[in-house]
Amino acid sequence: MPFYEHVFLARQDLSAQQVEELTNQFKGVIEQMGGKVANTEYWGVKSLSFRMRKNRKAHFTLLNVEAAPGALSEVERQERINEDVLRFLTVRVEELEAGPSAMMRKADRDRDRDDRGPRGDRDDRGPRGDRDDRGPRGPRRDRDDDRRPRDGGDEQTEE
Repeated sequence: MPFYEHVFLARQDLSAQQVEELTNQFKGVIEQMGGKVANTEYWGVKSLSFRMRKNRKAHFTLLNVEAAPGALSEVERQERINEDVLRFLTVRVEELEAGPSAMMRKADRDRDRDDRGPRGDRDDRGPRGDRDDRGPRGPRRDRDDDRRPRDGGDEQTEE
């Protein structure tokens, strides 16, 4: 049987438990049709690049699936009907990833970076001696304040 990575986006106002129920529903459909869900990953609520059906955020979930194409067609049909699912994408892959997906590895990397502090391990740069002293800030005073008009536009003319 072929391998698939299936990602679906659920509405932001659903609870994590409701998203889990949706995931279990789709897993049940795949297993009824003779397929197998190797791994599920809940990526959390993330911001969207653009609004989808008036939503700015969505719950992201990944399913690693080994199933016949008909099983995925049925899952996609049910996702089209379900108003809680904003979008979905199914990609056929040569083999399923062992271990966490790229999104989960990124979350781990971000968590590690936050543990190091706001600047991370970049404190070895030293002082910034390449910049000269710019002096006090303020308005420039290199022009005459009492300049005369060039074309005489401010002078009153007598008729």
